[in-house]
Formats: sequence, structure tokens, C-alpha cells
Amino acid sequence: MGDVIEGRNPVLEALKAERPINKLLLSRDIERHSIIGQILHHARQGGIVVEYVDSRLIQKLSLTGHSQGVLAMVAVKDYVDMEHLLEGSRQSNEPPFYVVLDGIEDPHNLGAILRTADATGAHGVIIPKRRAVGLTVAVSRASAGAVEFVPVARVSNISQTISKLRETSVLTVGVDMAGQGDYTQVDYRQSVALVIGAEGKGLSRLVRERCDVLVSIPMKGHTSSLNASVAAALVMYEAVRQRSR
Repeated sequence: MGDVIEGRNPVLEALKAERPINKLLLSRDIERHSIIGQILHHARQGGIVVEYVDSRLIQKLSLTGHSQGVLAMVAVKDYVDMEHLLEGSRQSNEPPFYVVLDGIEDPHNLGAILRTADATGAHGVIIPKRRAVGLTVAVSRASAGAVEFVPVARVSNISQTISKLRETSVLTVGVDMAGQGDYTQVDYRQSVALVIGAEGKGLSRLVRERCDVLVSIPMKGHTSSLNASVAAALVMYEAVRQRSR
């Protein structure tokens, strides 16, 4: 578990060095002295999620036993911003092709999606900062190295990001059980972002409402939905099939 930095000074120095951090965990009963104030200041400056948790959780996650009530969950790779993704698409001379994830929490699912995104030539993956897994060591392992090749943008609000994509003429296609159309009926040869919902929950209401199109994957068996990474792979490869014509 090499994605944890613990202790007040090490965490503060990591923040100053702008290390890619998924989130900070602080003990609920931690004293608000000067160094904690500095940590919180740099976290706010960097847009880093801060969670106050029970001290027992901090102790459980601590590798050294000297966390001092502060843990930083460090990403295995730098995140990019949305402009980086758009610029990458422009340089590829291809219509933009993104995958937007609405709250994927299982690192194996995110890793598998990154692996498929790399295989299908997606220009980037977009994930939320809160209530979702980041680029952890477990995600890196599950991606079989693909995390190193797929740009990942981490945003504060997925529904707002979908609106921004629409403003740049990117068609947003939500994959959801409530979708009326078959996922194969969409024209993926244009600029497109596939929007995949969380495990067992699907797309959140606001995200569902912001998408241009809602599609579903036909199910003929006894289960009502597919694993998020499997659903994402099916739609990504349909996009590749169409774009290869």
C-alpha cells in the first residue's frame, strides 16, 4: 500500500510539492494548530478533498503508527485538466472520444475501464473528486499498466462537466437502464463522451438529465444490469467499430 503519506510535516511537504493527492484524511478530534491550518490552506488551494474521520480509521490505515492524525492518499499519477483532454483530441486529428464516470467506487472497475479505454484509443477518462475511487495503487494494478497511457481528468462536478462538453459540441451519451434507445443506434463517429454510472446505482438524476442521449444495453437473461466495466467496454468497442468504417 504505497499510496499513503502520513504525518503532519510529510503531508504538508507533499502538498507544497503539489503531489497528486486523491484526498486527505484528518482525525475528527485533531487540534487546529498552525501546521494543520497550513495543511488545510494548501488543500483548499489545490482543490483537494478533505475528510474528517474517526481516529480509529486513521490508525488502521497507518503503516508506521505515527500518523499524528493526518493521512494523504496519494495518486499514482498526475491528473490532467479538461483543457488537456480537449487539446489531446485536437492533436490526434480525430473527433473527441471520452469516457465520463459518474461515481465508480470499485478500484477494479476503474482499472478495467482504463485498460479498455487504452485499448480502444479513448482520448481520456473523466472522474469526480468525491464519492469515487481515484488513481490508487489498486487501480493501477487492475489497469495492467494502462493508467500510464490514459489521461484522467478529475473534476468537482460531473453534471457541470457534461454541460461544458456539450458547449464544445461533444455529444454526451448516457448508458443507463432507463435509456430508451439501443446503444448500437448512436452515431459514435462524431465527437462523443460516453457516460457510465456507478456500480448498482446507475447514473445520478442530474447527470442523467444533462446527457444528450440515454441508451441502454439489451438484457435477455435474468439479471437487470451489467458490471460497470463490462458495460463501458461494450459501448467503447461499438464506438471503435463505427469509427473504423
